[in-house]
Amino acid sequence: MRAIVITAQGGPEVLEYAEHPDPVPGDGEVVVDVAASGVNFIDIYHRSGAYPLALPSPIGSEGAGVVSAVGPGVDGVAVGDTVAWAGVLGSYAEKAVVPADRLVPVPGDVPAELAAATMLQGMTAHYLTHSTYAVREGDNVLVHAGAGGMGQLLVQLAKLRGAKVYTTVSSSEKEKLAREAGADEVLRYDDFAEALRGRMHVVYDGVGAATFDGGLEALRPRGLMALYGAASGPVPPVDPQRLNKEGSLFLTRPTLAHYIADRGELLQRAADLFGWIASGRLRINVSRRYPMAEAAQAHADLAARRTTGKLLLVP
Repeated sequence: MRAIVITAQGGPEVLEYAEHPDPVPGDGEVVVDVAASGVNFIDIYHRSGAYPLALPSPIGSEGAGVVSAVGPGVDGVAVGDTVAWAGVLGSYAEKAVVPADRLVPVPGDVPAELAAATMLQGMTAHYLTHSTYAVREGDNVLVHAGAGGMGQLLVQLAKLRGAKVYTTVSSSEKEKLAREAGADEVLRYDDFAEALRGRMHVVYDGVGAATFDGGLEALRPRGLMALYGAASGPVPPVDPQRLNKEGSLFLTRPTLAHYIADRGELLQRAADLFGWIASGRLRINVSRRYPMAEAAQAHADLAARRTTGKLLLVP
């Protein structure tokens, strides 16, 4: 099979697409013929060294496809099943080895490629809006980067829960996408803090350094900042006393792994998402598909914010 493995951490050029032996499942594992792999900022962090890896290392954390082999000790998964996963390294490949307890079944009315586009960002949007801060009807919610893959999902799920959703974008083209996702108010980054000062129940921030200070200013007393990423760079250290001064604010830095560690929670989040997709209540915007050999270009485009919606690699 062909797969991407990195032998050094660095720029997109370290992504090596080459032939590797076909994988064999071990205890509790299955092999999946990959239909598509999602491209995410965590892949960039793994590739660049922001999140260190033991090298050489496979890369890619999300995908979907059809089970082609089942290892010993696996129950409830069979050859021919369509499955999806997130948080498992090695997804940039024609064949991926995945622990069976990290797989979720994909219903027949959801295409495998769409499932691959849903898992990591979709479940992140789910836990942020349903668990980290359970959005309530009438809440004021700020979603940064509302035209991106994560932003569009957060906007839609917050609207499903009855919120009034504000979002930030950098251009008129991206404003159109954010409004199509359901945003009530769309602002530019340079004036959002003043326009929203003291009004937001929650701020969902995957941008990081460039928006963090303004996000705190936008929160109402006892509001919550969920800092789930750092596309613009890491946030400098914060004096906890600032949270007191700004209105007894809450600040959290959540990650998906802690919200799907329990298998029941993993299955419920995935089932909710697939159900909303099948019913038409949730739209997954796959904006670009790249051949897997062009993973470096996909990383460069995502890092430069030249894209909107979800990016996929297709074997």
